[in-house]
Amino acid sequence: MNKMTVRDANFSGKRVLVRVDFNVPLDGDRITDDTRIQAAVPTIKYLLDQKPKAIILMSHLGRPKGERKPDMSLSPVAPALSDLLGQKVAFVDDCVGDKVKSAIEELPDGGIILLENTRFHAGETKNDSELAEKMAALGDIFVNDAFGTAHRAHASNVGVSQQMTAVAGLLLEKEIEYLSNAVESPERPFVAILGGAKVSDKIQVIEALLGKVDKLLIGGGMANTFAAAKGVPMGKSLVESEAIETAKELIEKSSGKIILPVDGVAAASFDNDAEHQIYTMTGGVHGDWQSLDIGPRSIEHFKDALHGAKTVVWNGPMGVFEMPNFATGTISLAKILANLTDHGTTTIIGGGDSAAAVEQAGLAEKMTHISTGGGASLELLEGKELPGLTALTDK
Repeated sequence: MNKMTVRDANFSGKRVLVRVDFNVPLDGDRITDDTRIQAAVPTIKYLLDQKPKAIILMSHLGRPKGERKPDMSLSPVAPALSDLLGQKVAFVDDCVGDKVKSAIEELPDGGIILLENTRFHAGETKNDSELAEKMAALGDIFVNDAFGTAHRAHASNVGVSQQMTAVAGLLLEKEIEYLSNAVESPERPFVAILGGAKVSDKIQVIEALLGKVDKLLIGGGMANTFAAAKGVPMGKSLVESEAIETAKELIEKSSGKIILPVDGVAAASFDNDAEHQIYTMTGGVHGDWQSLDIGPRSIEHFKDALHGAKTVVWNGPMGVFEMPNFATGTISLAKILANLTDHGTTTIIGGGDSAAAVEQAGLAEKMTHISTGGGASLELLEGKELPGLTALTDK
């Protein structure tokens, strides 16, 4: 990585402005998953060791669309982070302005403060230069550690980077290292697994990966469209009719690299308690039934395809894993990857639902790397430049 990181900068006595990704799920004031907060801790601790004057943390949460929405306040995050760091984290209910400046000035030396949701300002998602200037004025040096928003050009990452020395945090550096290496110089055989609902969301990723992988396994709702492209009846399953021709073309030009499910689990309705049964690709799905998971033979088929793989990247679940009766394919795949990791395979989970599924299976510790950004990791796999990374100061 030819960008400056925290290791290349001096933070002693400086006010360090840090863009973190604290976009965590909330149930009222309760944080239901603190993975992203935990992921930021190594960078914050590293900075604390450098004896800064202050650490000023900023993040977004949800999509308030430029309005103040109390249910999207970052206030519950400050006490949670305090517990993880063993140090008080102050909170101020805005991210720019005199109130924020005063709160920063009142901090003791080496103090930490978390600013309110950056997206409460409409200029954040528009990369408004005036807002970015006000944010930049709060610190002396900028650290971007929010990989989850690195594919967005917003005021709090790209805008601020254009105003001051901007370096990558430890998490951002680790994410780029794992995902870029996987794409640019993987240890082979290199296998990618794509799931999730829509083919249309991932056409560019599939095309980019076909030139790089040894095998590409496709499951989840996406696989329905590929099955339909092969003439398999899919009943009321999620099928993108406008993407069927594209799926046909991708199968043809994949030279056998694309591996699809051979069976699935169909349900009478979209409900965990619905009547369900296994179907094969020779019979397909009929009537009002719909495919909600890959089947037992597909799990074995995918396990065989993954045998001997040295690098595996997985993005997207194999079925509707939020419903226990249709989570078997996704959980089984997580177990297969955990076993591969034990045998020396590099396993990279591309954020979003796949990360949630691995957590749900209790196998997060077993993976080599779990990305904190679904959209950002997909764009990296596509080979796109990430604006949040491009804007950082060159070494």
